[in-house]
Amino acid sequence: MSQLAENLIKEWWARPLPKVIPREVDLLNFHNLPVKKIVSIVGFRRSGKTYTLLDLAAKIGQKNCVYINFEDERIPQKINLLTDITDSLTELSGKKSFTLLFDEIQNIPGWETWARRIAETTNHKLFITGSSSRLASSDLPTNLRGRSLTVEIKPLNFREFLKFKNTDFSSLPKPELLNLTREYITYGGFPEIVLVEEGKKLLIIDEYYKTFLTRDVIERHKIRNSETLVSLIKLLLNSSYYTASKLTGDLKSAGFDAGKATTTRYLSFLQESFFLKTGKLHSPSVKNRLKAAQKPYFIDNFFLSRYSTEFSQNLGRLMENTVAQNLSNFYYWRDYQGHEIDFVIQRVESTEELIQVSFVSNKSEINKRETENLAKAARILKCQNLTLITWDLDGKIEKGNFLINLISLPKWLMEFPLESK
Repeated sequence: MSQLAENLIKEWWARPLPKVIPREVDLLNFHNLPVKKIVSIVGFRRSGKTYTLLDLAAKIGQKNCVYINFEDERIPQKINLLTDITDSLTELSGKKSFTLLFDEIQNIPGWETWARRIAETTNHKLFITGSSSRLASSDLPTNLRGRSLTVEIKPLNFREFLKFKNTDFSSLPKPELLNLTREYITYGGFPEIVLVEEGKKLLIIDEYYKTFLTRDVIERHKIRNSETLVSLIKLLLNSSYYTASKLTGDLKSAGFDAGKATTTRYLSFLQESFFLKTGKLHSPSVKNRLKAAQKPYFIDNFFLSRYSTEFSQNLGRLMENTVAQNLSNFYYWRDYQGHEIDFVIQRVESTEELIQVSFVSNKSEINKRETENLAKAARILKCQNLTLITWDLDGKIEKGNFLINLISLPKWLMEFPLESK
């Protein structure tokens, strides 16, 4: 029996489990599936993947599983340790069926081959986590596709945020609700940051940012010129739109020797780590979609309010980023005259909904351009479902032959679950 594997298992069995505030994603549902699958839990660093695993451990019983964090400096990055762990589990317990909870397993070279063998030849259930989209089922090696399911853990959505605050939405006075909404769109939804006192929030987000840059981008992709990467992120955080060519030009103007290929590669790394997601132009022309500027959105609003000099106090931009976090598949729309819609929700051949976001509190504040853009896009895209997300205004307004639904941001966040669109 491997001494290291034995020590890791015994440490886990003796370890008291922390108190976990349940999230809306319950891994027990995946644990009890009738069909055996590798469950891949992905998401940005510190979004709650580990605590979601520990919540599952508490529900199935700590002695029926083992949790290993492969970022532990004691653990050699060698594939034989994975086999040592499963062999030691059987020797220590006499059982041949365990739930394996393996955190940041992508640090072990060749883990995919081992995972396939476990899935095909044993009774173990395997849950793996990582801070890279390469662990998503669509991006896994060919030999694991069809054998896995992907669960993405994001920072807290607004319902979870209120739960962590021990607050009931239905009983909140409006001023308090708006104060909490402002806190949420300013400081974001990282669980630790939500729970900690305000004076420590900046220190923690700085630590998250540094760790994300170092471990998930610079070290993982062996980037030697980290200053170019940091400058690229600053440009994105201060941009409403971007193209790889424009970013490359801005970097060169700032004195960085970066080519378009490098810029494109760095952008892919930021998306792979879940830090960046983009809104692409809605167009029937593939060529137009590829050439057009993209809109940058970020995994958590605190990165915007902390590091963006352009948008840190812009509540409209923070609202828009919050809405983007809750949408899984969207475009933006813009015509040649500059009329624009923030979000187009497309389903196969039809447009399901048009969404505009605006920091307004009463109808007199609504910019005429916002409603005109919605009506124009609705005519062109043949869509009747028009939504204007406001700060704290609910109701309906007519524009031409169209009815526009007004819904306040907190109400929209409560009614629309994460990944609902």
